[in-house]
Amino acid sequence: MRLRVFLVLCFTALLPIQSALAVDRYITVTASGTVKVKPDTVRINASVWATSATSAEALSQAKAAAVKVRTVLSENQITAPYIKSSSLTVFPEYNYTQDKGSVLQGYKANQSFEIIVRVAANAGAVVDALVGAAGNNLSIEGVTPYLYDQSGKQESARSAAVIAAKAKANSYAKLLTAKLGKIIYLEEAGATSPYPIMMAQAKSDAGSTLVDLGTQDVTVSVTTRWSIL
Repeated sequence: MRLRVFLVLCFTALLPIQSALAVDRYITVTASGTVKVKPDTVRINASVWATSATSAEALSQAKAAAVKVRTVLSENQITAPYIKSSSLTVFPEYNYTQDKGSVLQGYKANQSFEIIVRVAANAGAVVDALVGAAGNNLSIEGVTPYLYDQSGKQESARSAAVIAAKAKANSYAKLLTAKLGKIIYLEEAGATSPYPIMMAQAKSDAGSTLVDLGTQDVTVSVTTRWSIL
């Protein structure tokens, strides 16, 4: 979403409108503000699957594995708002050979979940519990650490971006032997918060799976226009 902010200048009736609104000299600059944060939440992408001679049996086995997943999540205080089924598929599997062509091998059922662990430190234990419950019928596609509520950090990044934009405009004004005037235009690009997708490390005999949280950048970019005197 792009945020546009315009300053409306008010003038008395004695001043000609055309000359009052005209800005003949201005500087346009773009700047960014970035705040580093520590993720407090982890998104787990997991799937349960099963293969069988019939589609109904494959689906039944996958459903049984899904029940185990939901039981583990409930035991770890992960409630329905933080669990989402991202896909559910049942499809035939074929094996191709030159002499026989495509030969039906059976059917595969798959259900994928997006799980939000609000306490990041618990993510490794949740992964272990899921694997322990569903066993070979479970795949962990990845884990993603991120900051759950970025609004406060975005405000800090926004402030840093505006300060940087004004400093840059001031620098250009001095180079032009001019004086920086008022801001007449500001546009904010969408705030970005890239985060790496990290695979969970394999569980060792020493303890639970470790999910490294790292750090995350919250960045806001603005384009500003300033009058110069």
